Order: sequence, then C-alpha cells, then structure tokens
Amino acid sequence: MSDSPRVPGSSVTSLVQHTTDNHVSHLTLNRPDALNALTPDQRERIVTLLAEASADPAVRAVVLTGTGRAFCAGADLRAGAGQGPARRAGAEEGPARRTGSHTDTAREPAPGDIARTIRLGAQRLISAVLDCEKPVIAAVNGTAAGLGAHLALACDLVLAAESARFIEVFVRRGLVPDGGGAYLLPRLVGPQRAKELMFFGDALSAADAERLGLVNRVVPDGELAKTAREWAERLAAGPTRALALTKQLVNASLDSDRATAFAAEAAAQEINMTTRDAREGVASFVERRTPRYEGR
Repeated sequence: MSDSPRVPGSSVTSLVQHTTDNHVSHLTLNRPDALNALTPDQRERIVTLLAEASADPAVRAVVLTGTGRAFCAGADLRAGAGQGPARRAGAEEGPARRTGSHTDTAREPAPGDIARTIRLGAQRLISAVLDCEKPVIAAVNGTAAGLGAHLALACDLVLAAESARFIEVFVRRGLVPDGGGAYLLPRLVGPQRAKELMFFGDALSAADAERLGLVNRVVPDGELAKTAREWAERLAAGPTRALALTKQLVNASLDSDRATAFAAEAAAQEINMTTRDAREGVASFVERRTPRYEGR
C-alpha cells in the first residue's frame, strides 16, 4: 500500500486521505468534526487525485468515502464566513482575488463572480468524477447533503450504508442547487422526482434512495467498506479501457440522439479492439479459460 505524492500543505493530505492498494485508489474525506464539509483545498485535492487516477495505468478503480457519521455535508460555507459576499453567496468558494500582495475578499461581487465561482468550484469537482477514466465507486457512510449528495451521485456506482441519508439541502438555504444537481438528478429519477427532492429538501433514507434508483445497493454500516473494496477489486481486475469507454458512452447517451449514440458506440468498439485486454477477452473465450486482464 502506498500513499500518493504529497501536495503542498500536510493538512490537506490528512483531510483527504489517499492510498492505493490492489490497483484501487481510495480517497477518504477526513473532517468528521465538520461532517466532511469540503473546503476549496480539499476540493482541489480530489480533482487532482482523480486526474492522476485517470493517467496512472496502475490505478484501475477508485473508491470515494468519508470518515465519521457523514459522507460529505456539502461545501464548507463557514470557511467563507466574514470573507465577503462573493465567497459566501454560493455553495462553493472560488479562487481569491489578489490586489497587490494582499488578498481581496471583502469587496462586493461583480457581475459574473458567483457564476465563475460555481463553474470553477462545484461544477469542476463533479466534472472530475464524471470524466475520470476509471470507474468511481461512492461508499456513502452517512449523510450526503448538497454538493456532497451530488458528489456521490456523480459516481459510477453508489453503495450506501443503512444509516446514510441524501439531502438536497439548497432550498433550506434559499439557494439554487449547484454542483450539477439539476443535471444529475433528473437523469437518475426523472424530472418530477427531482423537483420533489429539490423543492422540499427532505432527507431521503438509504432504503428510499435505493428504491428511487439513486443507490445501487444498501448494506449494513459495518459491511460498507468491505463491499466497496470487493466491488472495486472486481472492477480493477476487469478490462480497464473497455470500462472507460463504456462509462463515456453511457454518460454521453443521455445527451445524444440515436444516430450520434450509435456512431459513438461503433467508434468506441473500434478503439477498444486495439487494446490488449480486448484481444485477451476474445482469446480466452475461444480457449475456454478465464481472461487475465492487464488494464491495457
């Protein structure tokens, strides 16, 4: 088991723990006292680690989870308290503006500031999950609220502990859902259910989330880590490039017409057939043996 290269600031590496084991990259949010609410530094570390997972042939699956009684309570709004409306208004915090050698955080937001903050913050995080070339499993160990719920739902597979809850908390704060919520939820549960969840902001139990199709499987709390590890290791033993192309096709299909989707499918298979794993898969079928995939 080896840790990833450290980024500047030891506190950030401890607040988003990272290990790699059996070709699985494990990312753990570790601010249990704050219900794993995300700071900008944590967000940036997750984005970086997902990009590294995409580029590293030794990593073939990713698991994202949290410590304590929450998966992620969303963006850390308290981190921006007293730092100006531009950094408090949204559910995310963007890069601070600098004037000379000082950070300017007290000015009133200019037109475009908040949209830019969301685009470079919450939306960039969700895009990093959706665009990761390796399968990403969310192991939701507790409350997933606001951006935290969207972070889980952007993952390819979602496992939830029985104690987990999903909350579209934005309406409680008088905010519009951000972090891709209005994009993700209708595609998972349909527009009517999505509106119900977003309009009322009620907590959704793990069992109800599974019933609605937001969660692949609910497991006892004590079995969550074990199940996530088993699923991730199965994925890590699979044809990695074929999984990446499959993820890309499925994600794009919801925004494509049939002709575009069919063309993308044919092109993906053409690309996939150049990989070692595709040749191994076909050979193992002909030879009636279990395939040995290498992720290449």
